Amino acid sequence: MTILKTYARLWVDDLDRALPLLEQLTGERPHLRLAFHEITLGAIGDFLVVAGPAEERAKYEHASATVVVDDLDALQETLKAAGATLTTPATDGPTGRFLYARHADGAGVEYVEWNAELLRELTGAPEPPGE
Repeated sequence: MTILKTYARLWVDDLDRALPLLEQLTGERPHLRLAFHEITLGAIGDFLVVAGPAEERAKYEHASATVVVDDLDALQETLKAAGATLTTPATDGPTGRFLYARHADGAGVEYVEWNAELLRELTGAPEPPGE
């Protein structure tokens, strides 16, 4: 299992208002933008911007970071062996599969395995084995 990308989460009311400054700071354009339930997400550089009403954002604030891995199944075994608790089991989402875990030390993290199309688009990597 390999970590492909780690995003710091930023919590904002309005994605369109937040992105221009981040474009200036990172020198990049957003490489991912999508709606998920009642929030919108934008990824730019090493930031994942989570936008929407405070009560909707609060549903996701238990994770301090989003970590993209190449193999969510292998990750689950590693997490379990380290005493972590899966707070949200592996679930299909708009970018692939994700889960939430609380590490034994209390840290909350969202882990994502991008689907093959997104993986190719954002990393130039070939499809994972078995696809």
